[in-house]
Amino acid sequence: MKNIVVTGGAGFLGSHLCDLLVEKEENVICVDNLFTGSKENIKHLLKKDNFRFIEHDIIEPLYLDDLVIDEIYNLACPASPIHYQYNPVRTIKANTIGVINMLGLAKRHKARILQASTSEVYGDPLEHPQKETYRGNVNPIGPRACYDEGKRVAETLFFDYFRNHELEIRIARIFNTYGPRMSKHDGRVVSNFILQALNDEPITIYGEGSQTRSFCYVSDLIDGLYKLMQQNETQGPINIGNPHEITIMELAEKIIGLCGSKSQFEYKELPQDDPLQRKPDITLAKKILGWSPKVEVGKGLAETVDYFKTVK
Repeated sequence: MKNIVVTGGAGFLGSHLCDLLVEKEENVICVDNLFTGSKENIKHLLKKDNFRFIEHDIIEPLYLDDLVIDEIYNLACPASPIHYQYNPVRTIKANTIGVINMLGLAKRHKARILQASTSEVYGDPLEHPQKETYRGNVNPIGPRACYDEGKRVAETLFFDYFRNHELEIRIARIFNTYGPRMSKHDGRVVSNFILQALNDEPITIYGEGSQTRSFCYVSDLIDGLYKLMQQNETQGPINIGNPHEITIMELAEKIIGLCGSKSQFEYKELPQDDPLQRKPDITLAKKILGWSPKVEVGKGLAETVDYFKTVK
C-alpha cells in the first residue's frame, strides 16, 4: 500500500482520481482548499479506512511528517476561466508558490510527483494538432495568462527540480475533459450547454461556433494520468486527451439532441485569446503509456447529461 497525496482531490478530476486510487487499495491523502472542489464529490470516500481528507491551500507549506509519502498528484489549481480569472494573482500563486511547496514535499519524502499541466500551455496554437514539442503561442499579458503562463512556469519548476535534485517527476498536458462531477457554474462549454439545454434556455455561442475542441471523458483522462505516473520511460510532458475534434456548434447540436431541448442559439463576441482550434497529438501516449481514449463523445455526453439531471 502506497501513501499517495492528491492535491485538488475534492475537485472534478481529483475526486475521480481518488476513487481509482482507493479502489486500488492505496492509502490516499486528499488535499483541497474547497475553492472549486466540494466535499460532495468525496463524501462516499470519507468513511474509507484508506482515505483521509485535509482541508489545506497548497500556497501554504504542507509537511505530513507523520507519513512517508510515495507519490503526489498535483491537481490543485482552478481550471475554468471563470474560476482562474476570479483571483488571477492567487491562480499564479497556486502555480508557482504552491508548486514549489509540493515539489519541496516530494523532495523531503523522495516521492514521485505528477503535475497536472494543460493544453493551455500551447495558447492559440499555430501548430495543429499539437505535439509536445510545440512551444506554444501564448499572450503573457492577456486575461488568461494567469493560468496559461502559470502552468508553463509550473512545468519549468518541475524540470528544474528534476535537473537539480534528481526528483522523479511526471508532467501531463490535459486537454478538455468532461463528465460527472463537473461544477454547474464553472463556465466550461460542456456544463454550460447542458444546463442551458436542460432548461430550454438559449445556448450561448461565442463567435460563430466554428472554433474546435477535443473532449476527453473523465474516466479516460484518469486512466492516462495513472499510467503516466506508473511508467518509468519518460518524465513527460505527455498529452492526455481525445484527438476526436469537433466544432463548438457541433457540440451544441449534440447536447440539444441528447436533452430533447427546445433551446435556440444566442451569439456573443469571442473572448480575448480564446483558442480557435485545439487537438492533441497523442502519439507519445499511445507509444509509451499504451493509452488511448475509449469513451466515444456521444456516450460520454449522454452520461454527463444524466448526471446533470440529478444535480440540484
